[in-house]
Amino acid sequence: MSAGHDHGAEGMSDARLVWAVIVNVGLTVAQIVGGIVSGSLALIADALHNFSDAASLGLALFARKIGRRPADKLMTFGYGRAEVVAALINLTTLVIVGFYLLIEAATRYLDPQPIEGWTIVIVAGIALIVDVATAAMVHKGSKDSLNIKAAFLHNVSDALASVGVIVAGTLILLYHLYVADLIMTVLIAAYVLYQGFSLLPKTIKLLMGAVPDDVEFDAIVRALGDIEGVASLHHVHIWSIDEHHRSLEAHLVPSERSLEAFEAVKADARRMLEQRFSIGHATLEACLDVEGADHEPRLPAHPSK
Repeated sequence: MSAGHDHGAEGMSDARLVWAVIVNVGLTVAQIVGGIVSGSLALIADALHNFSDAASLGLALFARKIGRRPADKLMTFGYGRAEVVAALINLTTLVIVGFYLLIEAATRYLDPQPIEGWTIVIVAGIALIVDVATAAMVHKGSKDSLNIKAAFLHNVSDALASVGVIVAGTLILLYHLYVADLIMTVLIAAYVLYQGFSLLPKTIKLLMGAVPDDVEFDAIVRALGDIEGVASLHHVHIWSIDEHHRSLEAHLVPSERSLEAFEAVKADARRMLEQRFSIGHATLEACLDVEGADHEPRLPAHPSK
């Protein structure tokens, strides 16, 4: 997307994020206390998930502030990747929490503890209300921000987890089915791991400068080659500057050896890249030494996505 686009995350005030963090931290403390008092591992599992949400929102807020800094001599492309770095930290922590919950579930299965059902139901009911409210607060910014989207999905999953904990507490109250607490813990852990592993690849690819997922490399090469005045091209590189801005550089062999003609070719190429592929930053260099270009290293063929 071009730099001139207005993204949903920017339209959401930082105050909403601050309140979402405060609410989730308070909920985390309440759930941990409730889990200790009731002996419910599922409630503590849900609390840890909520804490990861609070940390995620806090890092997202901090990263947004850094990301607004203008480009300088140190970061010539700007600080937009700060939020992607925060996402990587959040997701890595989320995966660690997921595995920790699985280990705790196995340990609790081998050494069962008494569980108080009413405490589980009451605290999980409060958590459900808070999770839905928090998800509503961050929903506006979840459309165009990886960090905010992850936080939103976490809150939605937290709401589902709270429903699961309520079900477990009800089964304990009615049927003394204590194993339901362990089952819900495993389900919560599995969902946490699913979220972490589903978003990690995109985050890592952004940091490694990979071609964006929704961009077809060969299609861009063909589109550039079809521009009038381009005889051939090579050394094409496409990467994401940050989550919303793409960049491209390429060597073009012009049909006419004229500076004015090549300037027109570059203008057509940049307009096409912006309109068709949302690439707002393109560096296009003229290569007049066609024979030399033929001996330069070529990019490997990119399979169509």
